[in-house]
Order: sequence, then structure tokens, then C-alpha cells
Amino acid sequence: MKFGIIKERKNPPDRRVVLSPEECQNVLSHFPKAQIEVESSPIRVFKDEEYKELGIPVSQNIDDCDVLLGVKEVPIDALIPNKKYFFFSHTIKKQPYNRDLLRAILEKNIELYDHEVITNTKGQRLVAFGRYAGIVGAYNGVRTYGIKFDLFDLPKAETLKDLQALISELRNVSLPNIKILLTGRGRVGNGAREMLDAMGLKKVNVAEYLKDTFNEPVYCQIDASEYNKRKDGVRGNKADFFENPQEYKSNFFRFAEVTDFYIAGHFYGDGAPYLYTREDAKHPDFKIKVVADISCDIDGPVASTIQPSTIADPIYGYDPQTESVTDFKKPDAIAVMAVDNLPCELPRDASNGFGEAFSKYVIPAFFDNDADGILERARMTQKGKLTKRYDYLQDFVDGLE
Repeated sequence: MKFGIIKERKNPPDRRVVLSPEECQNVLSHFPKAQIEVESSPIRVFKDEEYKELGIPVSQNIDDCDVLLGVKEVPIDALIPNKKYFFFSHTIKKQPYNRDLLRAILEKNIELYDHEVITNTKGQRLVAFGRYAGIVGAYNGVRTYGIKFDLFDLPKAETLKDLQALISELRNVSLPNIKILLTGRGRVGNGAREMLDAMGLKKVNVAEYLKDTFNEPVYCQIDASEYNKRKDGVRGNKADFFENPQEYKSNFFRFAEVTDFYIAGHFYGDGAPYLYTREDAKHPDFKIKVVADISCDIDGPVASTIQPSTIADPIYGYDPQTESVTDFKKPDAIAVMAVDNLPCELPRDASNGFGEAFSKYVIPAFFDNDADGILERARMTQKGKLTKRYDYLQDFVDGLE
């Protein structure tokens, strides 16, 4: 089985890679029947020479590889027919901007495996960049707070070498006595928490956060059961919420009344209530002035996130009264950081973490007859058709939705 690491061709450029040079070496040492070839790339965070130094061949043409590994969507004109591909296709939610990509994949008889649906038998994702989205998102959020209030000006994350460099910068800043709210306890939320802990910030529980005052900055991490409540007044729980989101309403405003800086690292599911609405943001008791929206659901559960921002221009202002973009430094504006590709700012660390998981969970499936069903669950297309698990996309492909 010959694996090919493809050059990322999507714009803006993405410097991440599925397997680092060291991870390639790890795969080859554990699977003698595996071969790996790397397509030359001038933008990849690991240089061609780094692969060559470890004996990994680099070439301009990897057409002879069986399985092609990428991160972002492959442009239609670069797709090689009759191959197996792994990449984030951004089609499973019927994203209209990638309809033609999915059609081309089917027409070219490509077997597509989407990183987003590499799961275990319980449906839990096994391979993801979420932790690094949380890490960079929290850093960018602190940076946004400092710039909005003219307190400090941290360097952009993309200019720093690695995670430790981000932590070193954060430890050099001093925050005022603010309350920071973090939603989410998954990879993203816990990645963000790593950074708050690295700063030495005090963590407090919900009761303390809502009622007490502090002479230092503090943060509180909450999940869905703490910012939603059942409409019928019955005591709910996280499992019930995810199973019956339509039975719940937001209980977030009590946090918004005391929060200065909000980090959104939660997963938002279909049918779930919004955390706060545009009307909530207009309320005189709504206190939040900085939002780092790592989840970045546009015009969704975090009402101030009305558009994504970019690595080049990461901050915009939201005017609650006009519900429009404004100068984020205005006193009444909410400063919003909503970069939707945060792990790109920490490409080396993010690639290392992703590759370790990919070689642990996915590579073995090619050599053990897919004993755990990893490949079967992630396979979206086969023999020019959608697989049964993803045939719900047929209307989308046909243009009927």
C-alpha cells in the first residue's frame, strides 16, 4: 500500500500536513508493507528536505500512489481519477460551495474518506485539529482583549514558532480583574482551557462566577447543561439535551450579565437553542465586550458572529444596536475574533498532533482488513456512488436541495 502526501492547493494556503516526517518514519517502522511518497511543496510547514533527510522520497508526481492524504479540499482540476483520497471535503452538511467538488469526486470514480467522519463505533471523532483550534483561539481572544482596551499588543500567533512560544507570550501579559467564560468541554474547549491554565488564571465554579467578585482575573468553563434548561422546568442533563435539543431553551443570559470576555468552544447541534440572540445583545445588562468564537457558526448561536474573520484581519466589531460590523475599538462595540481556520496559525504542532492520531487509528485499518470499521464509516463515495451512510447527500448532488 503506497500512501502519497499531496501538496495543499487551496487558497488561502494551508501549511498543515497529515503526516510529519517523523510520523512517516513511525508508520514505515510499524507497517513494513507501507510505502510513503511526498509531493513537493513550497508552502508546507515541513520542508521537502526534512522528509528527504529521514529517507522519505519527495517528487513532483505521485500519480502511482494508492491513497492520497491531504488536509483541505482538493481543487477539482487537481483530482486524480480512480484514487482513494483523505481530506476535509466540507460536504457532509450539504455545504453549497462544495457541491461541484462532490459531483466531480463521483464523476472521477474517487473513493473519498473525510477526516471529519473518522470515528469510533460510538460516533466519536478520532482525528481532528480541534485542540489546536482551542489553543490558538484562546490566544487570539486574549490578544483581542488587549488590543481593544489598549492594554497590550501580543504578536500574531502565526508569527510564533510553536505552542510554547504562545504560552511564553501570554505569561508576559497582565489582565485586569475580568471574568472569562468558556463554553465547551471537548477538544476545542479543553484546548482553550490549556491556555488559560498556562496563564495561571484562577478557575471558579458556576455559583462563584455568577455571584462573587474577585480581585484577579478568573474563568469558568461550562457545558451545554449549564447554559440550557428544559422548557418544561424538569431538571435536564447533557445526554438529554443532545438527544432532545428542541425541548430546551437558553439559560446563557445569566452568564452574559457578568462576563467581560467570552470564548466559544462548544459544539452546536441542529435544533439547539441559540446561546444569545441579537435582542439579548441589545439588552442594557448584556456585559460581554470581547468574543473569541472558535466554533464560528455564522449568524448562529453566538449572535455577534455575523461573519468569519481571517488570519490576516482577525478582529471586527459588532454593533448590537444596528446589528452590523463596526470599528471594534468603539466603546459600545463587541470585539469579535472569529477566524475559521485557527489551527493554520500553529501548523507544526497541529500537524504533529493530527498525524499521531491518524497513524494510530487510520493507517492500521489498511493492514488489518478494517477490523474496527474505521474506513467503512469514513468512506463517503465508492464506485462512482455515495455509500449508504452518506446517501442522504444524493438530493444535494442532484441539485434538488
